[in-house]
Amino acid sequence: MKTFTTGETVVRRDVHRSGRVWSEQALRVVADTGEALVTACAPGAQARWPALYAKARAQGDRSVRTEAFEAMAAGEWELTPGVWQETELLLWKPQAAWFSINAFFTAGGLRNWYVNFEHPPRRTRPGSTPWI
Repeated sequence: MKTFTTGETVVRRDVHRSGRVWSEQALRVVADTGEALVTACAPGAQARWPALYAKARAQGDRSVRTEAFEAMAAGEWELTPGVWQETELLLWKPQAAWFSINAFFTAGGLRNWYVNFEHPPRRTRPGSTPWI
């Protein structure tokens, strides 16, 4: 298994069950051990996500966000460039686990966290798909 160097930039690609990339997010490696990959994302980091989701974020319109998830369920979306905003993200992904733990921080400290249920990571060569 390839290990990443602390400080290296990696790309997380979330892949729909159809095999199409649903989102991409640039992350900075904090640590890569045999146990877990720990990454961080700061405001200003590059991303790509569904155009409807970007529109919902820009307009603050929750109904458009719902449309974005409906489009994902139907397998119909286009990716658009985006920029991570508002929080610092710390993502802990155990190597073979079907989940990750995501913690979101602001200047005031921990804002919230959640467990994201997902497939185990698949590390790929630069420029290839799907995950990291």
